[in-house]
Formats: sequence, structure tokens, C-alpha cells
Amino acid sequence: MTDLKMTLREWLVQGISGLDEDFLASGAKMLAEGLMELEVSQKAGAERYERSGKRSNYRNGYRDRLWQTRVGDIALRVPKLRHGGYTPSFVEPRSRIEKAMFTVIQEAYINGVSTRKVTDIAQAIGISHIDKSTVSRICTEFDVVVGQWRTRLLDDCEHPYVWLDAKYLKVRDGGRVVSKALIVAYAVRSDGYRTILGCELAETESRAVYKTFLRGLKERGLNGVKLVISDAHTGLRAAIEEEMLGAVWQRCCVHFMRNMAGHVAKKDRDALLTVLRSIFAQESQAQARARLSEAADALDKRQPNVAELLVEAEEEILAYMSFPAAHWRQIRSTNPLERLNKEIGRRADVVGIFPNNRSAIRLVGAVLMEQDDEWRVTKRYMSLESINAISTRCTAEIAVAAK
Repeated sequence: MTDLKMTLREWLVQGISGLDEDFLASGAKMLAEGLMELEVSQKAGAERYERSGKRSNYRNGYRDRLWQTRVGDIALRVPKLRHGGYTPSFVEPRSRIEKAMFTVIQEAYINGVSTRKVTDIAQAIGISHIDKSTVSRICTEFDVVVGQWRTRLLDDCEHPYVWLDAKYLKVRDGGRVVSKALIVAYAVRSDGYRTILGCELAETESRAVYKTFLRGLKERGLNGVKLVISDAHTGLRAAIEEEMLGAVWQRCCVHFMRNMAGHVAKKDRDALLTVLRSIFAQESQAQARARLSEAADALDKRQPNVAELLVEAEEEILAYMSFPAAHWRQIRSTNPLERLNKEIGRRADVVGIFPNNRSAIRLVGAVLMEQDDEWRVTKRYMSLESINAISTRCTAEIAVAAK
């Protein structure tokens, strides 16, 4: 205590005489280190070098710690104990502030701010010791959380509608930058709320990849699927037929129209799209089939290849009409999922090229978790009345269509 008093007296003299420009910071450092010495002595049961029968521990050197205060960052030498460790009492209340700071940094990362930009933000608010590697280390904390979410058991209810789609991300792999498929699946539950089922990053969109992904969803509790909506990717379609037994496949009408437009000259595209839209605008499946037949007959005279494709796709593009009309707008295309993919893209575009698969899953998983939480507290996507309208009669029609 005497040494501390002497040091404080010298500090006051220097401060008054103006010799020390960092008057407050040096004083805080002196007081903090003096307090730590007292606390360590109390925990050890003896002063430094003191022989005492009350001694219960021994000092074990020092560790450096940067202490953030209102007068700036102060470099402290924190005493260490051989057994049990020691944390200064005045530092402990800061743990909550640190957690809040880390949360801000993590949130900034999720919202599409690159780690370099996060570093600039941290330094702008006075956190000078946060660097790019520190931000990356903080963000890896999401790996455990995202991993648990991706492998969680799904809600104990049926999922009558399931959407599947893929988006490509640029990832560095083995010294090369390659495009990898981010597969995302979401569903509407039997209570009318939406939920994100899961995601996977794959080397390519293949039948084997999609089979593994769908099988994993079933093992986690996906059941009661009546309709699967996706584009016409060959591997995906094959996997749906093999893994989603009893469910009908709905080919995305928007993708279908785009594909059809690619088979005609540019000057004829608007007219073709108008004809196709008229099919989907019908009020019943029977009327839609009749309109499709008329359109195919008309197209056969000028564009027989387009007419043939239209007839071949009849069952897969009109499957949604076996379900309640209140759902048609949502279930006839993958547009709802594409809107989610655009949100992923908005965040991923800031990153540009992901350094590895883990970082891509970390960011995408966090975004999907955020969206899934939001859907759970918003209003129902489909009313209970309309969901319950998937009646026995409708189920029987679905079974016939599945054959």
C-alpha cells in the first residue's frame, strides 16, 4: 500500500506540473494495476514474496490485456495465479459490453458488411484493437449455432407444400474460385405458417446431391408433403420422384414460360407469353386443360416444336390446380423462394468471393435463421381454413395424379 501511495504522489506532481500529457489515462492505469495487486494478494493469502501460513496460492507472472475506458485504451499487466486464475473485479462488468459489441459486429456481418468494413466501423466507434482476423474469429461463433439449426428436428406437423431451388455462390476452393450450388428448401406447415427446412452447399446440382438433401430432410421430420414446387432440373426432378413418394411435382410456371420463350424468335415471344398466361388464368383445371389444347392446336401450325413441348408439360404445369384455389398464386411457381434467394444474394454480393465453404454456410445459415424466426411471428402465409381444404377428395385426386 505504501508503494502505491508513493506512486500516486509522484503521478499527481507530474500531472500538476504538466509533464505527463496522458494524465488521466496513466492515473487510471496506476490505480487499476494497484487494485489488481491487492486483489491477487487477497486471493493468494499473502503479499508478493511474503512467507505466510495463510498462503493458498502463488503468483505466476503476468498477461497483457487491453482495457477500454472513456479516457482511451489502457494496456494492463494482469497478474496470474498458479491455480484457479484471476480476473480483475473492475473488468468483469465489461463482459456484457463486450458481448454487445461482438453482437453488433456479428449483426453487421450478417447484414452484408465485409470484415474489412466491419474493422473500419469498429475503429470509428473507438474499438481500436479489433482487426480483420478478430472479426473473422468472432464470426466463427456462428458455426455452432448455424450447424445446430441446420440439423435440428423439424416441427412435429405436416408440411403439405415444399419449395426447392438453388442459387450459385462463388467460393474459393483449392486456390481456385468456383461456383457452388446453394440448395434451399422451405415449406408451408399444416398450420399455415412458413418455415425454412434447410440449406446445403454442393459442388453441383446432381441427382445424388438432391437425393441426399431430401433424405436428410425426411430423417429430420419432414412429412405429409403433398406438392413439391421446383424448376425442371433433371437431377432434382429425379430425386423428387424417388424420395418424395406420394407427392405431386409442380413445375415452376415462371421457369416454364422463360424456357418456352427461348424456343421462339424474339419478335414472337410476347405473343407466346400472352397465350401461356391465359392458360394459367383459367378458373379451373378443366378450363385450363381446354385452353392449353386450343393453344397447342394454334401453335402447331406455326411452331410445332413449341406446341409439342406445351402438350408434354401439361400435367406438370397444371398440377397446382388440384389444390385449393386460394393457394394457386403461391404454389404454381418458385417465386416465393426466389425472393428469399435475392435476399441471400444481396448479403452475399458484399462478400463477393467466400474464402471457403464454411464461411458461405455461416452467412447464408444466419440469414435463413433470421428469416425463419421472422416468419414464426408474422401472420399466417395461408389461412387455416384454406389449409384444411386439402380434403380427402383433394388427397384422392393427388394420389391419382401421382400415378
